[in-house]
Amino acid sequence: MNHLKQEYPFPSRRSMVYAQNGMVCTSQALAAGAGLDVLKRGGNAVDAAVATAACMTVLEPTSNGIGSDAFALIWIEKEKKLYGLNASGVAPMAADPEAIRAMGYEKMPVSGWHTVMVPGAPAAWAESARRFGRLPLTDTFTAAIDYAENGYPLSPVIQKLWEKEYNRLKKELEDPRVREASDGFEELFRVFMPGGRPPAVGEIWNCPELANSLRIIAETDAEAFYRGELADRIDEFARKTNGTIRKEDLAGYRASWVEPISTDYKEHTVWQIPPNGDGLIVLMAMNILKHFEFAPDSFGTAETLHRQMEAIKLAYADGNRYIADPEHMKVSTGELLSDRYAATRAALIGEIAVEPDPGTPTTSGTIYLCTADKDGNMVSFIQSNYWNFGSGLVVPGTGISLQSRATNFSLDPASENYMAPGKKSFHTIIPGFLTKDGEAIGPFGVMGGFMQPQGQMQVLCNVLDFGMNPQAALDAPRFQWTEGKKYEIENAFDAEIIETLRAKGHDIELFDDRMSFGRGQIIWKTTDGVLGGATEPRADGAVAAW
Repeated sequence: MNHLKQEYPFPSRRSMVYAQNGMVCTSQALAAGAGLDVLKRGGNAVDAAVATAACMTVLEPTSNGIGSDAFALIWIEKEKKLYGLNASGVAPMAADPEAIRAMGYEKMPVSGWHTVMVPGAPAAWAESARRFGRLPLTDTFTAAIDYAENGYPLSPVIQKLWEKEYNRLKKELEDPRVREASDGFEELFRVFMPGGRPPAVGEIWNCPELANSLRIIAETDAEAFYRGELADRIDEFARKTNGTIRKEDLAGYRASWVEPISTDYKEHTVWQIPPNGDGLIVLMAMNILKHFEFAPDSFGTAETLHRQMEAIKLAYADGNRYIADPEHMKVSTGELLSDRYAATRAALIGEIAVEPDPGTPTTSGTIYLCTADKDGNMVSFIQSNYWNFGSGLVVPGTGISLQSRATNFSLDPASENYMAPGKKSFHTIIPGFLTKDGEAIGPFGVMGGFMQPQGQMQVLCNVLDFGMNPQAALDAPRFQWTEGKKYEIENAFDAEIIETLRAKGHDIELFDDRMSFGRGQIIWKTTDGVLGGATEPRADGAVAAW
């Protein structure tokens, strides 16, 4: 097997997967299978989501881990209600942005202890299972522990991410400030780069220490991570290597149940987690697009792309300016989602690209998975290290990689997103959900850093404006705004259309590599209650159905 080429030179077509009793979609096939096994053993959609999320910390450690943050949207069918869970972390109480500035940083670093916040993922697993699950974590973590203990073969996309991160971290260590703020990534290289290199495609990788950490979390309902043995080990590691996080930071952490936010679009309601997450950007973009009509056959035309590109750019300008820890936001979510404000932003979209400046409303990079069960419950779940393996710091003897979410803080004291002790940062991971007339249509998400709102907007338009089925909506080529008038675009779009967009003022770069354009999953319910699942062609994912 290893001597065979890993390239895929020919177009590949995926079909929708349909089922009645349950479904799990994620970017790693083994994890989807583990979630489905839990459904078959009597667990519900929440149990399946927890099982899949736990597996993903082992099966895709290049994107998430035990030290990740998480968000969830949970639909409970018997209540006809959508619940939101915010399990993003907070800055340690010893966080000191001025000390970071004194090291010569003008913006937050991307690696080392300065980027570590209190992780929220273990709290998300325990809290969602406690409130809505049927099975204990000791049941739902079985597959994750087994894969960590006994190993599994690497899939192609994840191996590519693994190798890319190995090269990035090696380069990061050339900066003396990074070396000072880390342990030289010694534990990460020992655990995740056995033999001094990334594992190859199809090669077996395992980590018994990670299995033991998962076992401890399961047996204590995550208490050991925040107020027990694992918290002690994180504290000890931080003290030895000049980290700021302490046992007290972990002990004080709780995941928060929040009211989801929404907007209506084409007779459907689009739901997101409220700030500090940037799902608000999706809703602002959809509000702007309400002011335009798109013909069903207008996907990929220059006029359609121009309007979509301008809408997401304007929404992102506002999101980058105003989204922060909700206790520190000076502009409310309601103001940013108002029809009046959307109209003022839509009016800026003419024939030529505009600069992405934020408006003035009245002041008053991750894994994604979704699950559904036979009772109609559904979960949209996302968790992330942010920068692949996160901060590059792995707690010795545990296999726990610590996220780098503090990277999204600002070092500008005038910013609402200025780093401060106990504060949540601007957050890029966003689970989505769609309803119509008070009934669940289903969960969706597109992971991938700042691509996430952009990917969600494009997938929603593909379905709601252009009538694509969810799999076709994920298959379709995408664009990505990066800064100013700059866009990265997959080269599947017609060359003449690209030139028309350039004539409109867009600075466009074409890409053959599709990996940076997001990796999505969708489960949507048909009118007769059948589940339809779709998975991202840009990833190694699968739809596991029953």
